[in-house]
Amino acid sequence: MQFTITREAILKPLQLAAGVVERRHTLPVLANVLLTLKSGVLEITGTDLEVELIGRVRVNDGSSDGEVTVPGRKLLDICKSLPDNSELGFSVDDNKFVVKAGRSRFTLATLPATDFPVTSDEPGTFELRLQGSELKSLIDSCAFAMAQQDVRYYLNGMLFEVGPSWFRVVATDGHRLAMHTSGVETGVEELQQIIVPRKGVLELSRLLSEPEEDQLVLMFGLSHVRVKLTDFTFTSKLVDGKFPDYQRVLPKGGDKVVLGDRSELRQAFNRASILSNEKYRGVHLQFNNDELKVVANNPEQEEAEDTVGIEYQGETLEIGFNVSYLLDVLNVLDSDKVKFTLADSNSSALVEAVSASDALYVVMPMRL
Repeated sequence: MQFTITREAILKPLQLAAGVVERRHTLPVLANVLLTLKSGVLEITGTDLEVELIGRVRVNDGSSDGEVTVPGRKLLDICKSLPDNSELGFSVDDNKFVVKAGRSRFTLATLPATDFPVTSDEPGTFELRLQGSELKSLIDSCAFAMAQQDVRYYLNGMLFEVGPSWFRVVATDGHRLAMHTSGVETGVEELQQIIVPRKGVLELSRLLSEPEEDQLVLMFGLSHVRVKLTDFTFTSKLVDGKFPDYQRVLPKGGDKVVLGDRSELRQAFNRASILSNEKYRGVHLQFNNDELKVVANNPEQEEAEDTVGIEYQGETLEIGFNVSYLLDVLNVLDSDKVKFTLADSNSSALVEAVSASDALYVVMPMRL
């Protein structure tokens, strides 16, 4: 195996593939990336047995095919440390991987490519075509609501749901829920649901942050989800479990509607959060005619109070929330004005953009 390539060409796929590699691993080969060269195209594969990422890049002429695994993090650090626009030469010599650039030479240990675990193709139940930017927008608007290390393992990820004319993502940790729907003709007759694990969701979002003009293909399998882009293929295992019926969580019958400026509300909540209880992060909201009073205090007897102008007419309503949950929602909404729909002090709040939006957020109240 032998090839040359510019530093810039190999850096992006190597960074993404090495990012999947676990620092703490049980198998030595999982610290490595698999390099496969065939017909002038280099494939770089990283995996942690849950998520797999393959990056593809063309190499310069005069290469010879082959495959080998090398330490991913070390190879990435070497490539990063070399000067911009360097021409890098790679070769395998006596089971060692040699990197040459100018006067620099590095020799890395290798492990056999046959030891590297690769996700085999499985028949997909169906495929869905989306713009990369659209999928990223859906994921990023809901990812904050995923649970972390919850014993209800099916919450430690994101629901991908497909209906006949829409694709939806949903995330919840039991205290708040985020849901975003995109209208797309899918050709699916009956509802399809999969749960993508938390790490898979975050790695996919990282991959999609690269400018990608083409459509991507989203393939739903029985045990894996696969995303195919022009230069990358992303595969993640699925969470085996049933996602809760999120439709039952959506508040219905809220008769108190509050409109407010997203930026002003976010600033007021940020200020109040400074003196909220560090553990519970509770704030007390009092809705009066065209006015919202935000109060926070902590065990040290310190208190913050802020007043914001809102559009609201009706009886006074007092309710408590975890301020971090409110801020998470306001940080991802992309509208200048937001709408809160409330029923009473014991019911969840429905938060959405005032402008036509396909994203809904539910935040449970807390007793203060």
